[in-house]
Amino acid sequence: MAFATLKLHPTLLRGVESLGFTRPTPIQTEAIPHALEGRDLLACAATGSGKTAAFLLPILHRLLDRPRGTTRALVLAPTRELALQIVDELEALARHTPLTAAAVHGGVKMGPQERAFRSGVDVIVATPGRLLDHFQYDYAALAGVEYLVLDEADRMLDMGFLPDIKRILRHLPAPKQTFFFSATMPPPIEKLTREILRDPAKVALQRKAAPAAGVTQAVYPVPSNLKGALLIELLQGGTMDQALVFTRTKHRANRLAQLLGKKGISAERIHGNRSQAQRTKALAGFKAGDFQVLVATDIAARGIDVEALGHVVNFDVPNVAEDYIHRVGRTARAELTGEAFTLVSPEEEADLRAIEKALGQKLNRVRIDGFAYEATAEAPLEIPRGERIAALRAKRAEDRARAAAKQKGQAGRTGAGPADEATSGSSRPRRRRYGKRRG
Repeated sequence: MAFATLKLHPTLLRGVESLGFTRPTPIQTEAIPHALEGRDLLACAATGSGKTAAFLLPILHRLLDRPRGTTRALVLAPTRELALQIVDELEALARHTPLTAAAVHGGVKMGPQERAFRSGVDVIVATPGRLLDHFQYDYAALAGVEYLVLDEADRMLDMGFLPDIKRILRHLPAPKQTFFFSATMPPPIEKLTREILRDPAKVALQRKAAPAAGVTQAVYPVPSNLKGALLIELLQGGTMDQALVFTRTKHRANRLAQLLGKKGISAERIHGNRSQAQRTKALAGFKAGDFQVLVATDIAARGIDVEALGHVVNFDVPNVAEDYIHRVGRTARAELTGEAFTLVSPEEEADLRAIEKALGQKLNRVRIDGFAYEATAEAPLEIPRGERIAALRAKRAEDRARAAAKQKGQAGRTGAGPADEATSGSSRPRRRRYGKRRG
């Protein structure tokens, strides 16, 4: 099937053609006709399946026939990166139209976003928390919204956004159409769909989530303390041009990026403690090929879309199968192929077995010939939290003792003891007055 058969506006078809797309993906083939008919959509689609265009194209098609100057479509996304990615794709698809869009997310100033609300851009793509920040002000009423999209709804549930979504819905008028996209359908998400969708068309509804067919999966058993060495062995083996590497925590992401850098492997990291400018720069550098490795945590990585990314590495085994599927879905996107490697320590075997049970298959175990699996323990990437807290408390106690000793020494030299200080009225120095302040 060609895109032309979907009966989209000619200017949108020009945008699709200029991006090099010749035929729609399965989710687009099924979803777009229902959306053009005006029906609500409930789609269970794997990441990388082309779902963004599946909801953007029919919305843009309808907005071309509507008056301009009022925001008529709202897309909710779980992370900044995904919101920015959706806006980028929208602008590419709508390049031959006058339609406009803006991303509304945290980590940046609210001023430019306020101007987007006031000017009435056609589509706002927002993260729930920052949108609620704007809803405190009259300029963000969004009374003209006709089309609503909830993208990656299951991830928003995982991140605790479900109450925020319900608050947002109370601020909005009843939309003409609602598009609901989720990779999985846990019970709270199913309940939400029943509350907000009206006789929806159900598209590619998969009760059992799975990675894309083009992903080759493998597991590398390795002691926890040798994970860094094994990853370096894989990266230096000549078969991984670029890799997106997932860690469990922000601290481990920082330490792993530092370790790779020391071994001559260009690496950057992206996580919640980094500013939006830092995250944007790291992602842009990775897409441009400046870094061989991008180390990421789950939350920050949602929305990372790198064309033809060949490898994803789970440096740490995720706690739940859904996170594994989302991670692995960063490769083999748009019907391409890719490889997903998981480094599993003996302590993580139980989590891996739960993932295999959810997938309905046992993943292939691989050992690297010549790798020193019995090598001496390396320094851990992450000091246990209890040890870090104890060390911090010890340092603070040492600093207080040093400060007290210094103060005591100063008091001895000046001859002023505690009694003198007590009778002086205050131990704080008085501010001097230098006359009138110059204007």
